[in-house]
Amino acid sequence: MEQTSQSEKKRTQLFLVLSGIFISNALLAELIGVKIFSGEALLGLPGAQLPLLGGTKLDFNLTAGVMIWPVVFITTDIINEYFGKAGVKKVSILTVGIILYAFLVISLVTGLPPAAFWLEVNSTDANGNAFDINYAYNSVYRQGLGIILGSVAAFLLSQFLDATVFHWLRRFTGSSKIWLRATGSTLVSQLIDSFVVLFIAFYLFGNWSMEQILSVSLINYIYKFAVAILLTPVLYFAHYLIDSYLGEKQAEKIVEQAATESEQQ
Repeated sequence: MEQTSQSEKKRTQLFLVLSGIFISNALLAELIGVKIFSGEALLGLPGAQLPLLGGTKLDFNLTAGVMIWPVVFITTDIINEYFGKAGVKKVSILTVGIILYAFLVISLVTGLPPAAFWLEVNSTDANGNAFDINYAYNSVYRQGLGIILGSVAAFLLSQFLDATVFHWLRRFTGSSKIWLRATGSTLVSQLIDSFVVLFIAFYLFGNWSMEQILSVSLINYIYKFAVAILLTPVLYFAHYLIDSYLGEKQAEKIVEQAATESEQQ
C-alpha cells in the first residue's frame, strides 16, 4: 500500500511539473509573439527572398514565440506518453483558460490612464528622442482580437489532433520507436496549427490574401518541421530522466495504462 501511494505521489508530481512547463512556455510564447525577427539576420545572412505562391517572395521572418514553442512540442509528447489523451486535453484546456485570462488582464491594464509623472520620466529614449512610453507599452502587450482567437483556436485544435495522431501511431509502434509517434504527431498537428492561426487572424479578421496565408504558413511549418526532428535526442533524454525518477517498471505501467485509456476514448 505504501509503495502504491509513493508511486501515485510521483506520478502526480510528474504531471504537475510537466503541466507547469507546458503552461508557462505556451503563455510566454503568446506574450512574446508580437515581435517578428529575421532568421537570416540572426545568422548574419541576407534575406532568402524565396519565390512562393502568387509571386510572393518571403524571408525567414518568424514570431519570437517560436523560440520557446519547441518546449511545448516536447512536453506535449511526454504528457501524451505518460498520461494519454486525457492528460493532454486537460492541460491544453487549462492553458487556454489561463491565456484568455492573461489577455483579459492585459486589456484592462492597458486601458488604465497613465500617471503624468510616469509619462514625463519616460518621455525620451536613451538617445534623447521623444518617446511615448504609454503607446509603446500598449503596443507591446495588446494583441488584436483576430490574433487572440486565431492562436487559441489553432492551439486547441493542434493539441487535440496531436494526441489523437500520437496514439494512432502507437498502435503500430507499441512501446518502441518513440521518435516516430512523437515526431509524426507533431508534424501533422503543426501543419494544421501553422495554417489555422494565420487564416483566422489575418484572413478572416485581416486583409491578407490566401496566397500570403499559405506562403507564410509554409515558412512557419518548415521551421517547425526542422525543429521537431532536431529535438528527437532531447525527447529521449527526457524519457530517460522520467523513467529514472519513476522507476523503470512503474514507468512502463503508467505508459501502458495511458495507452489503454486513450484507445478507449
